[in-house]
Amino acid sequence: MQRIVRACAIFMLLVMAPVCAQSDDPFLWLEDKDGARAMTWVREQNAKTLAVLEADPHYARNYADALAIAQTKDRIPLPAILDGSIYNLWQDASHVQGIWRRTSAASYATKAPAWKTMLDLDALSKKEHMHWVWEGATCEPQFEQRCILQLSNGGEDAQTLREFDLATDSFVPGGFTLPRGKQWASWLDPNTLLAAREWKPGQLTTSGYPYILKRLRRGAPLSSAIEVFRGARTDVSVSSTRYLDGAGNSVTTVDRAVDFFSTQHYIMTAHGLKRLDLPLKSDINGLVAGQLLVTLKQPFAKRGVRYPQGALIALALSAALAHPEDSHPKLVYAPGPRDTLDTVGVTKSAVALMTYHNVRGRALVLTPTASGWRRQALDLPDNSSIDLVTSTQRSNDFYVRVTSFVKPTQLYAGNASSATVALAKALPPQFNASNDVVEQHQAASKDGTQIPYFIVHPKTMALDGTNPTVINAYGGFGISSTPFYSGIIGKLWLQHGGVFVLANIRGGGEFGPAWHDAGLKTHRQRIYDDFYAVAQDLVTRKITTPRRLGIVGGSNGGLLMGVEFVQHPDMWHAVDIEVPLLDMLRYEQIQAGASWVGEYGSVSDPAVRAFWEKTSPYQNLKDDVTYPEPFVWTTTKDDRVGPQHARKFAAKLESMNKPVLYYEVIEGGHASGANLKERARTDALEWTYFTMKLIE
Repeated sequence: MQRIVRACAIFMLLVMAPVCAQSDDPFLWLEDKDGARAMTWVREQNAKTLAVLEADPHYARNYADALAIAQTKDRIPLPAILDGSIYNLWQDASHVQGIWRRTSAASYATKAPAWKTMLDLDALSKKEHMHWVWEGATCEPQFEQRCILQLSNGGEDAQTLREFDLATDSFVPGGFTLPRGKQWASWLDPNTLLAAREWKPGQLTTSGYPYILKRLRRGAPLSSAIEVFRGARTDVSVSSTRYLDGAGNSVTTVDRAVDFFSTQHYIMTAHGLKRLDLPLKSDINGLVAGQLLVTLKQPFAKRGVRYPQGALIALALSAALAHPEDSHPKLVYAPGPRDTLDTVGVTKSAVALMTYHNVRGRALVLTPTASGWRRQALDLPDNSSIDLVTSTQRSNDFYVRVTSFVKPTQLYAGNASSATVALAKALPPQFNASNDVVEQHQAASKDGTQIPYFIVHPKTMALDGTNPTVINAYGGFGISSTPFYSGIIGKLWLQHGGVFVLANIRGGGEFGPAWHDAGLKTHRQRIYDDFYAVAQDLVTRKITTPRRLGIVGGSNGGLLMGVEFVQHPDMWHAVDIEVPLLDMLRYEQIQAGASWVGEYGSVSDPAVRAFWEKTSPYQNLKDDVTYPEPFVWTTTKDDRVGPQHARKFAAKLESMNKPVLYYEVIEGGHASGANLKERARTDALEWTYFTMKLIE
């Protein structure tokens, strides 16, 4: 036995550290996602947790309020502009899975639009004995008459693709149909798709995504598809997009994601596929007036000109098609030191640009002219998040959503020609916010970096450390955490005297790509120090104390919660860990984990492995430490992060005789449920947990 152990140790150091190191993991059996033994354990844990949380006197009220908010017909039906009409996916008590519906732009502007149902997902699910969840539609961009619908069974990332005719409101008989898989398709022309999928068994990347792109003609079997591009199994994925502009220009790109943040961009030319002269960390945003728009995630130098990280540049399409290897970029937008470029929306003749300054939303219209790009600011509320909802290259119309913590969400209709916006719809108040106020503070992190955070609290809040407080953050993948309106948080937490905090820690994109890059891979402790610094600042200001302090985060934010749980167990009295990553020594081997090596690093790298050995939540649970009782929840259908992390973490805590509440939603994908009722139940469980721990 000693010889075997020694051999494994040597092999681990030289070749395959992750495999050998986990050979003594007693909970590997829980990685069998749908296995009978694992699912029996899940149901037993669910029963125990529900017996605690649903029996609490606050649960029934919380569920009723959460469901009422989720199903209210006063919600803003978020629009998608398509073929001159407005489309919307709607769920309510009568449409649990949802209906895809359409109305005219004029009717949408009224208080009671006349909607026409295109597809009833509840009826389709019943007819086909499936649990169809809407994942979106990719519509042929030239005529916008046919769409590829993306349908998921139960909310998983794997999808079935089916062609739908907008003229007949029905699936196309004999139309394009691609069976279930992690896949995507774009339109090359009205009768041709470019599809990336698992064409033969095993033709997926190590991340579980397709890397072979083929051209598929209408009426032809999948077996006849012709290969257009092949990446490598070590890539994250390969995909394609067709861009059109209002002047009639078009181009098709093929995008090879060599890791989560690095992409090689190719364009289809008369001489075949050619790689564009762009940095790996860049994103193509669209086409307007013959200009291909590109966001830079890293500095880019060309012809003696240096373009800063976070800038928007434009390439002349004609020049790019003729000489893709020698780009001639022009600067469109450059961020300031406290700015970040958030969203680029293309219209018929201009660009709708959403940015943030010190985590406060701004919106611009940029119009190409003979002398450059004319910039016009849009008149929208300050101290809010401003998000692009939809735009189209067929007109200059677009919609933006404005939201903040205590003011109900508003939807504005914009026009890029006149650079004007007008209020289109407003959400009625979902909770009484008259007693609350929002402030923005900063906390000094361990290395001195100033970390901003928002705090929503009662106007009469006493600075005596007794205020029940919940901190939320994400801290990864360049995703910004910005103000948002939540009837759930307002009704179930703020109205009962709770304090809510949103922390803008590094790893996000609040201050551009550099804010994200600061926390990559082995530098992630900065992210965790940032979060802890915000908590310390709240205690220093006498807003709360560890006895009244809770934290919540999901996915990468769930990893953040797990790290804070093990690094500072005395700082929190409640820890809500949502759909998390927690076993960072095996994350590359679980679901789509290998796709995130660009964010977390690979444990095959000794430096990365050393970091996660001392930081990974699952490996760093200790028998001799007293932990708060966490609420750990995930979903069985999550084929992105996977439920395995949460299961093993909870099982290990239980084996140490540590308190833990574990809940697994059987449906729902990488979310809190596949429909409004499931999501309302999860919301009620979470805020009941916080009420039990921090208020009672």
